[in-house]
Amino acid sequence: MKQSVPGAAGPRCASPPSPCCWGCRCGGGRPRRTGPRCPTAGIAALGRLPLQLSVPISVVFAPGSVPADLPRQLPYRDVREEPVPVGSRSDVAARYEELYRGTTAREVAALGAATAREADAALHALQDASPGSLTVYVVPESSPLLPQGTDVYVGKHRSALLRAGQGLAALRARLQQLTWVMSLPATSIAAALADRVPDGQLGPDARRHLKSSLGYEITFSLLNPDPKSHDVDWDIEGAVGRYVQPVLDKLSVVANFSVDSQILYYAVLGVTPRFDKESSSFLLSAHSLPHVINPVEARLGSSAASLYPVLNFLLYVPERSHSPLYIQDKDGAPVPTNAFHSPRWGGIMIYNVEAPASPQASLPLHVDVDMVRVMEVFLAQLRLLFGISREELPPEFQVESPGNEGLADWELDRLLWAHTVENIATVATTLTSLAQLLDQISNIVIKDDVASEVYHAVASVQDAMAELAEGRLRSAFQASKEAVTSSERAFFDPSSPPPPLLPRRPEVCHLHPALPAHGRSHPSLPGQDPAGRPGSARRSPPK
Repeated sequence: MKQSVPGAAGPRCASPPSPCCWGCRCGGGRPRRTGPRCPTAGIAALGRLPLQLSVPISVVFAPGSVPADLPRQLPYRDVREEPVPVGSRSDVAARYEELYRGTTAREVAALGAATAREADAALHALQDASPGSLTVYVVPESSPLLPQGTDVYVGKHRSALLRAGQGLAALRARLQQLTWVMSLPATSIAAALADRVPDGQLGPDARRHLKSSLGYEITFSLLNPDPKSHDVDWDIEGAVGRYVQPVLDKLSVVANFSVDSQILYYAVLGVTPRFDKESSSFLLSAHSLPHVINPVEARLGSSAASLYPVLNFLLYVPERSHSPLYIQDKDGAPVPTNAFHSPRWGGIMIYNVEAPASPQASLPLHVDVDMVRVMEVFLAQLRLLFGISREELPPEFQVESPGNEGLADWELDRLLWAHTVENIATVATTLTSLAQLLDQISNIVIKDDVASEVYHAVASVQDAMAELAEGRLRSAFQASKEAVTSSERAFFDPSSPPPPLLPRRPEVCHLHPALPAHGRSHPSLPGQDPAGRPGSARRSPPK
């Protein structure tokens, strides 16, 4: 059923006799349906975005670690609230619901392990930690689990070991520091609310993280501009299975991922490198890097037809006439990884080929790419693109490597926090824009299914906010995803007013250091035959 009504609802329902375009019983006109009340009041409330983020924390004292000035006998509960500094236009508060208790007999046995890593694994097997929660085990000052100089051990799940300090005040200071590291850093929340925070209040990386999406497409491309000189062989199929797929499996709760790969021949960079006589090499300066991507992007051919954001990871083997090729940072020093990344786009790595020992060597030279070295860089770039970067920690903190999964459970939780908050903000912006567009049009047609999507989006956002306040991160994230889906269906429905076209702001390339590889895994994936005629590209189907 369609409803054609002169006039449209703005932030509030129009007072009688002006009609309401949603066809509800709000008093704005003739009743058109007996559905929910008018959503415009709910949309206006979403724009104010009052958020409370609750984090359940268990503080567990091992024998001999209980502070003498503890205010009550164990077990007891306490609540700590503090604002999250994200800007004047958003109201976000953190509520830490802390349970203080002693260890169980099985936890005591687990804490008797030889190393902190073994203790973390044993404690994880005893826990039923929900996403967004933390468990902090306080151990005696003399505990051998924490080596000299280390007061805090952050595991790869959702727990940490904390050396008992001098009294309750020192313990609480450490707990506050630990919770900001493992759960709700202001930088992640500010980045999630980047569109609502004034530019002057944002850090340099706040607008560089990937926007939240229901899916992402990852494309690995090998660029061989000189196939007459280089016959390059890369085992992208095996590398995706061993190094990338475990990370994507971990991220599957955040979004859906598809992976493909291609080889592009005669694809050159859009910048002519400078020859350096002293080092007998070619150099790409930092200021030239932003000009590298556009000419290469025209050859990739994936972004235009994609429904989701595309992450590009390019391995470039320089032509023989421009080898070796090195990237310089802004100070003129060589970048150790010989790679750079562009926020919300992807990354490029330069892979130099050793010159043949003899000038008479036959061409093309066969090149086997070291995929371990390449994937170390690409996975580091993937973390940077998603904003999964380690905070600068005090020297007394020790953080366990996440292994072949690429990110720890608590890092995944931080990503869920940020994406949930961003989804809520996105829905509020989308629905507010829709209401404003309707307010500018004198005659509008609102279909029942469009109105239903708006009702569902508002209800889902309210559910997400309620779940966040209760500390149920996973269900809050799922509700926020549903809200995004419904709001976009309503906004982009053919019967809705067309959104204005806005120019795309270009992104700037940023250099980054390499991060170490985190373990190995050996599943196999279907892939592609890397062979192809010069100038062609072969792609594997999304997985």
